[in-house]
Amino acid sequence: MRVFITGASSGIGAALARHYATQGAQLGLLGRNQQRLDALASELACDCAVYATDVRDGQSLQHAAQDFIQRFGVPDIVIANAGVSSGTLTEQAQHLATFRAIMEINVLGMVHTFQPFLKAMKHRAQGQLVGIASVAGLRGIPGASAYSASKAAAISYLESLRGELAGTGIGVTTICPGYIRTPMTDINPYKMPFLMEAGVAARKMARIIANGQRYAILPWQMAVLGRLMKLLPAAVWDWAMKKAPYKPYLDCDWL
Repeated sequence: MRVFITGASSGIGAALARHYATQGAQLGLLGRNQQRLDALASELACDCAVYATDVRDGQSLQHAAQDFIQRFGVPDIVIANAGVSSGTLTEQAQHLATFRAIMEINVLGMVHTFQPFLKAMKHRAQGQLVGIASVAGLRGIPGASAYSASKAAAISYLESLRGELAGTGIGVTTICPGYIRTPMTDINPYKMPFLMEAGVAARKMARIIANGQRYAILPWQMAVLGRLMKLLPAAVWDWAMKKAPYKPYLDCDWL
């Protein structure tokens, strides 16, 4: 099995890498932190290639994809996991750069991840593209407008891509996790219901991917809550969100 994972230097991405390493996979690990990637690669008992780059850099993703294919062959699974989050408020001019960074990483980064592999995967008529979205993409969350918008865009993008690739042998899986314990959620000052450890989430995600599911929310409690969120009328949602806690703001340089 050959698996390419972005956002692999920490959190869900690193947990997925550890899981697939136990399955004897050949891994492509892409992230921005060279030191963390090297440390992860050194602990894994499998063949892996490390790519320290930013998913906003489409050309670098092209080079990484070409190198991975030359080393190991066309991947069976490509997981676009790289993502960032921050509290954002439209009225704050200094938040505009953070808005841009979140949208570019969470949405365009996913496009940059998949595009270089598609020709080879189509030629082989086999493979699976996996996008890690979020329950936050189901409805707009006050104080996290950029993150909610980016994940909503990711969900729609993946749905569009699934239609485009119908009949090619390439599957597209959308995974919307709730709260997972990662550096991204560690800064949240509020209670996070149904919080999952990254390793547990990775195993559940791998099962979803292996089953070829098109769309999944995890954990199951969040899946139930997610369905309810979608059903609520706008007026009820607006009322419920009046006192919702806000995620802390992070300068774009920290994302």
